[in-house]
Amino acid sequence: MRREMVVRFVAPRGVDDPRVLEVMSEIPRHRFVPEPLRARAYGDHSLPIGFGQTISQPYVVARMTQLLAVEPHHRVLEVGCGSGYQAAILGRLARMVFTLERIDELARRASALLRELGYDNVSVKALDGTYGLAANAPYDRILVAAGASEVPKPLLDQLAVGGRMIVPIGGEKTQRLRVVKKRRDHFGQEEKDEVTFVPLIGRFGRGESS
Repeated sequence: MRREMVVRFVAPRGVDDPRVLEVMSEIPRHRFVPEPLRARAYGDHSLPIGFGQTISQPYVVARMTQLLAVEPHHRVLEVGCGSGYQAAILGRLARMVFTLERIDELARRASALLRELGYDNVSVKALDGTYGLAANAPYDRILVAAGASEVPKPLLDQLAVGGRMIVPIGGEKTQRLRVVKKRRDHFGQEEKDEVTFVPLIGRFGRGESS
């Protein structure tokens, strides 16, 4: 089912990085969704995971991962851990992944599952991800898995020179993936696909969480 998901929904839409296709074919996506929804885990759609949050559709996960261009020596920051599925993908591609989740229960679930599946290079923190994680900065790559109206400044500050970040930027209903590249004296930015993400909640996002 994992391989069929990649063959049907991911590869035909332009995702051609062999490393991304390989890990998408191997990671058990069904483990990252609630048990009553596991029969739908390998369709090309997002699914609810509780607390108003979702696991993104496989194509979007693959597309963002390919745009991020993760290398084996990279240290990666993810904002919006959710189920932990995207962190698992990144964990197979990078040296170290720090993933942040503002909802304590989701952070606990993701951390336990990632440990069970053997991801000892993925660290889950329960906190407001819009602050980033300055203690471990800078990061070679940053992925934001929630929709923002603008790129949070702390994340720009924590991106390494030569680094790359991908973040959905736009309104509350639809956004466009923005690829940000940090140069020594400026940021290069490029707009990509239209997407729909849950809002990025936090001090430097769409307001404080309640």
